[in-house]
Amino acid sequence: MANSKYEYVKSFEVEDEVMPPNLIVVCVDGRNFHSFVLKKTSKFYQRRSSKISSVIVSFFTSVYVTKWKEFFPFKELRYPPSFVSRIVRCASLEVLQAYLAWRQRDCHVQNQYNTCLWELVKKGGKTKFEAQEILKDAREQDRNELLHQQFGINYNDSLALFRQGTCIFKTEVEDIVKYNEDGTPVKRLRRKASTFRTENIAGRRFWNAHAGLVKELGNFSEDCFKINPDYIRSFVFESKLMPSTWIVIRIDGCHFHRFSDVHEFNKPNDKQALDLMNLCAVAVLEEFQDIVFSYGVSDEYSFVLKKDSQLYQRQASKIVSSIVSFFSSVYVMKWKEIFQNKDLKYPPSFDGRAVCYPSNDILQDYLAWRQVDCHINNQYNTCFWSLVESGKSKSEAQNYLKGTQAREKNELLLKEFGIDYNTLPLMFRQGSSIFRDGEYLDARE
Repeated sequence: MANSKYEYVKSFEVEDEVMPPNLIVVCVDGRNFHSFVLKKTSKFYQRRSSKISSVIVSFFTSVYVTKWKEFFPFKELRYPPSFVSRIVRCASLEVLQAYLAWRQRDCHVQNQYNTCLWELVKKGGKTKFEAQEILKDAREQDRNELLHQQFGINYNDSLALFRQGTCIFKTEVEDIVKYNEDGTPVKRLRRKASTFRTENIAGRRFWNAHAGLVKELGNFSEDCFKINPDYIRSFVFESKLMPSTWIVIRIDGCHFHRFSDVHEFNKPNDKQALDLMNLCAVAVLEEFQDIVFSYGVSDEYSFVLKKDSQLYQRQASKIVSSIVSFFSSVYVMKWKEIFQNKDLKYPPSFDGRAVCYPSNDILQDYLAWRQVDCHINNQYNTCFWSLVESGKSKSEAQNYLKGTQAREKNELLLKEFGIDYNTLPLMFRQGSSIFRDGEYLDARE
């Protein structure tokens, strides 16, 4: 397909590859904290931190919303949850070990404090402020004694899930793959996610006992006794976006060709699918007041933040992940509102990136580029699917359209299929814009 004169704006996109041998950890944070460690040889999204971080937080959010009713059958999910994520670049296996020890230690400290706080409030009759004052200078042993003496709770015997957190990784387990004619099962070893809990996830005894962890990441040579949080935080990758620039957050559906096939979206455009994307974008503008304009086409949306925005102190990973996560959350929650007779067969995910544009003219060219791209792709896809529906194979349709210009495509549609391209819905040909018009949000095609 032809390139447009606006494509120079791609030069403002910064590559953020995490170079090997750094180990990549994705931290997903909501009310609770989750860490995902990628294998040391990972080439996931070419090790680009923004894509890795946003895809994982997006999928995590979608699964969270999808599974809500399974765990809370009698509770309604009242509003879309969202999470933030960031990348930790562990320069060595020893840094990863220290990071894991720090996270588990923090789990214990926070849970012990919160257990004391809410026992004082719920059973002790204290206000939240009074409980915080009681615990302000309390040491670990003091908190244990408080729980035991006042509330009869032996903290070290409480649920390990709360005190220690949960480890999940793949191990080889015996699984039934088929049955013989006589009904006997045929079993094979397969790698499946398993759940573990231990007092010390960073200890040699636990880590080195699992061949999968040693193979994918390496073995721990020593136990980790000293934890320096400030040292570990120095490996957290956080880039701040340039001040006095237009920040654009562009999100894209991940593997949406497959997603649209599985969910039987109409080709080349599915109005309901586009309506759902637009509904999500409206919700994002309502949630994030610093976003002043958005433009969407197909499975893509661009969100423009006001120039003086201080959202999340302009930290790229927090801005991108929070918007991608919220968008994913709304997409799943609103699915049935749009597709009333179609089930969501698996959780969708989106990736995102932040780009800074230094001037109004360049921002204008960026938006023009996206709209020109919308037109080029939609015109091609309209021709392509018309040819396929007329009996041509996909490869034949591609060959037929190779080298054709816009005028020739318009003539093909009109002469062969009776389609006047310029009368197709604006949403298909030009995309959708959402912005605030006075006090109200305005969605336009």
